[in-house]
Amino acid sequence: MRRLLYPLAGLLVALPACAAEPEIIGERNGKDVVTIRAPEAATSKQTLPIFPGVSGRSAGAKGLSLLKVVIPPGGSAAAHIHKGYETAIYLIQGTVETRYGDRLEKRVVNVAGDFVFIPPDVPHQPTNLSKTEPAIAIVARNDPDEQEHVVLLPKD
Repeated sequence: MRRLLYPLAGLLVALPACAAEPEIIGERNGKDVVTIRAPEAATSKQTLPIFPGVSGRSAGAKGLSLLKVVIPPGGSAAAHIHKGYETAIYLIQGTVETRYGDRLEKRVVNVAGDFVFIPPDVPHQPTNLSKTEPAIAIVARNDPDEQEHVVLLPKD
């Protein structure tokens, strides 16, 4: 597998040059159990490594998506909203500060084991507070087209 190195917070982070398609086991016919094996990370609109899981495209889901997100050491997502959709997050590993609000003026710090809810259309930007360890989260959304309704906010 070919990897590219990206400078990030003084470190070099290896990410796949191009993600392979996930292995899908089962029929997306609404009658079979479907398993998705995401062998490599893809890159989200928010510029974070993601491991796509359940979605309309992968499993035929009609009303949800589920994926794993990795925030590299010292990394941050691009500020964004999920237009019209709720987000639920379970932080598996790490400490993440999320700035949120119309001008990202509010903040919350979450640690491993926290469940987080982000209402639809709330501007937010998560940042991994560790300079040495990745933060890892499982993210669910009531949107089967997980990346389709991500709207990046203008940079100030």
